[in-house]
Amino acid sequence: MSAPTMLEPHTGLYLDSPPHVIVEGDGIRVRDDQGRWFLDGVAGLWSVTLGYSEPRLVDAAARQMRKLPFYGSFNHRTNEVALALADDIVAMAPIPMGRVFFGNSGSDANDSAIKMARYYHWARGNPQRRKVISHQRGYHGTTLASGTATGLAHIHYGFGLDESDFPSVQCPDPLHPGSRGLSEEQQVEWLVADFEDLILQEGPDTVAAFISEPILGAGGLIIPPSGYFERVQEVLDRYGILFIADEVITGYGRTGSLFASTEFGLRPDIITTAKGLSSSYLPISAVLVGERVSEALVEGSQRIGTFGHGFTYSGHPVAAAVARETLAIVRERDIPGHVREVAQHLARALEKFRGMELIEDVRHYGLLAGVQFDSAEAGLPAGELGRRMLDSCTEHGLLLRAMGDTVVFAPPLVITAGQVDELAARFTDAYHALLAAVRGAAA
Repeated sequence: MSAPTMLEPHTGLYLDSPPHVIVEGDGIRVRDDQGRWFLDGVAGLWSVTLGYSEPRLVDAAARQMRKLPFYGSFNHRTNEVALALADDIVAMAPIPMGRVFFGNSGSDANDSAIKMARYYHWARGNPQRRKVISHQRGYHGTTLASGTATGLAHIHYGFGLDESDFPSVQCPDPLHPGSRGLSEEQQVEWLVADFEDLILQEGPDTVAAFISEPILGAGGLIIPPSGYFERVQEVLDRYGILFIADEVITGYGRTGSLFASTEFGLRPDIITTAKGLSSSYLPISAVLVGERVSEALVEGSQRIGTFGHGFTYSGHPVAAAVARETLAIVRERDIPGHVREVAQHLARALEKFRGMELIEDVRHYGLLAGVQFDSAEAGLPAGELGRRMLDSCTEHGLLLRAMGDTVVFAPPLVITAGQVDELAARFTDAYHALLAAVRGAAA
């Protein structure tokens, strides 16, 4: 088992300056408390998929607030909106669903999925199956369980997390030093061999599940090599291990399909979703539980008389109403189709940076993209160029996010081709400003 990876430097920097305060949003733009408007190239936090001024979502919240502002899902009671939303999600799910469990965030969705995986094996008479395998540089949240499954060191430091039940495997990064000189097929062989070796080392009968993002987001926008997940699925099936697909970032259209599981041919037992479910207008998450898992949960709960998991705000009717309207818009406007079209425009714009000075790699899939800088080329510590480029983008009216030296793009899914051109122009100006500063410092 390897230690989590540090991607983002964390110092007292933020304590020394006031935060950047955003006060207004309109379309794909936001305004700060100084009156400056920015093009939001990362959709808040990969999440405001329909932009900041969709009146149908505001109206849906207001209507439901007037009708029934709250009713929970305990004691065999629920509300009609949560039930209807579950039906909506099941109808669009990429695998046969047994149940949908609602929460409030991607973190609690993954935490819930981990508990369900353990419960599944307990109900089948294998309580020793507790371990959950995840990727180095994978991100799954910050609760005790989801944070421990996250393969980023700064999520672990200081919290006393017990990592013994959360072994991690190599990040499926084509730029990984271990992949150098290997063909894509050879990379897959190396990664899958490492994966199976870990299972055998831990003991197959102790492993409950494998959790992975189809595209690793906060770990640096890592797109696994072709065929990787297909081979991993074979290993999981061989040892009876569940597959949890973390689609908190990718779900509901970002890759050009409703679910990235479809894009990558995944066969997960559980899918976790959040951000795009309500375009982040209100907090809500959904765990899509496959039939064989849900049947085991029912069986186990009948044995002890209850299923001891849930949250006060699970299936909150106002959040559910906004989510239903979000999904309706996604279907009516064919948001995945729009993403497929405009993503090509974004890809062409960013490919122009491939091979340019200080740039190590360019990668993209749907409306997710990353430009990886090479701090070593500039004689700077790892991550420094990413941070400086982020600052330069902000100065040029563009909000992005840096994961180490990788600057990532995840704009609202409603972005137009013309707005992609504007985004690319601002990024280009920011890049040339950074380049001039680096050259000037070296002179």
